[in-house]
Amino acid sequence: MRKMPKWLQNAVFYEIYPQSFQDSNGDGIGDIPGMISRLDYIQELGCNAIWVNPWYDSPFADAGYDVRNYKLIAPRYGTNADAKRFFKEAHRRGMHVLIDLVPGHTSIEHEWFRASERAERNEFSDRYIWTDSIWESTDLPCLRGISDRDGSVAVNFFSTQPALNYGYAKRTRPWMMPPDSAAALATREAIKDVMRFWLDMGADGFRVDMAASLVKADDGWRQTIALWKDFRAFLDKEYPDCAMVSEWGVPEKAIEGGFHMDFLLHFGPEGYNSLFRCAHPFFAKEGKGNIALFMKQYLASYRSTAGNGLICIPSGNHDMDRLSAGRDEQDLKICFTFLLTMCGAPYIYYGDEIGMRYLRGLTSVEGGYSRTGSRSPMQWEKKPGYGFSDSPRTYIPADNGADAPTVEEQKKEPDSLYHTVKKLIALRMEHPALQSMGEFKPILAKKYTYPLIYQRRARGERILVVINPADREVQVKADCSGQVLFSTGGTVQNGIVPACSACVILKK
Repeated sequence: MRKMPKWLQNAVFYEIYPQSFQDSNGDGIGDIPGMISRLDYIQELGCNAIWVNPWYDSPFADAGYDVRNYKLIAPRYGTNADAKRFFKEAHRRGMHVLIDLVPGHTSIEHEWFRASERAERNEFSDRYIWTDSIWESTDLPCLRGISDRDGSVAVNFFSTQPALNYGYAKRTRPWMMPPDSAAALATREAIKDVMRFWLDMGADGFRVDMAASLVKADDGWRQTIALWKDFRAFLDKEYPDCAMVSEWGVPEKAIEGGFHMDFLLHFGPEGYNSLFRCAHPFFAKEGKGNIALFMKQYLASYRSTAGNGLICIPSGNHDMDRLSAGRDEQDLKICFTFLLTMCGAPYIYYGDEIGMRYLRGLTSVEGGYSRTGSRSPMQWEKKPGYGFSDSPRTYIPADNGADAPTVEEQKKEPDSLYHTVKKLIALRMEHPALQSMGEFKPILAKKYTYPLIYQRRARGERILVVINPADREVQVKADCSGQVLFSTGGTVQNGIVPACSACVILKK
């Protein structure tokens, strides 16, 4: 088994989108002092780890994923001293912090790119992917005619995000460099230097944006895996406790490359979307979903990783529709029973724990487009600005519904979604079988219909989880006897699993 930071074995992450979490100075934009003021809330919920989306200096064409300076906090969020204090305050509460690392591209305003686009040769000329002639396109979307340099430059996503050069696995044009070229290796070293900066300041690790995309034309990701093994060797030597999670979506590849964790995502293999985000998801009252697609892909990844890393299933993130879309509170309680009893480290997107809604029809803000509706201000209190900000104009418009959920109201209601999530996290912390490294075994009907039943085991403890999101009761043959540790919507009686229910059972 690969050496893994011990704290990952029972980590439950909370994702903070800095712009939308807590505004401390009344400008309508969240900031680091605001984040610090809410650490007690995250701790009270039960989360012991945090993932922070990009907080670097940026022109914010893509909400901070277009980095202008990797070593500087964006002034709207505060200062580097604020970031250092955030790490310190989180650590004082026994919490660990991952920050977003964006190694695949920068902003066009980054000093590396400003130097790279100059006509005269310099140390940054090959930091990005350029063709030899302005008349030749790259194999990726590209920009041309933006400077006196002859050539077109590749971009990864938006036109404001030029792709950093890590080389090409398959080279078909003279300007395509190999992954072991001096220029490609210099890019690696530059990113290692960024990592050192933040680890020395207090970060506990990184969530790596677009981790699978660095080496271009790399079928099967062989060169990309080799690249990340090089990063892993660097970290093992200098920062052995640094935790790494990848935005890859193919756990067996990411973990082979040296990551401790990989997310199941809304792009790539379909299994994750079949749970929550497709035409007929498994977690829906209509009961038309099928767990087979998820389970087939999940089990293949689970077996192939052989205990060397964690497969993480998030409630959502800043790029997806909210988990609450199309679901009521009981549906969400069932979803969270699944999310918080599966193996791998769970990730809760801010506000999902109270059922914040996806806001449709919003005008795009800072490159959000359809994603903007999942990035609205955190809803703390039932008052103008929701306790997020005193400003009448916030970064993204808030939910204006009279029934918009808030932390304040849900804390007062013992059976609320907030309290359900809190109970499930506490249950996970109490029982090793439910934690990240506990053994997983599905107990499924032959046709992969409802309900979903699976077993978790660790340290001599065996726990059964029975989940029926469908709006109909189901007869099962599995032995569901034992001590009920948690239930919502009812418990299994005489082999009958109630409609819209979930149950966690300690087996003797």
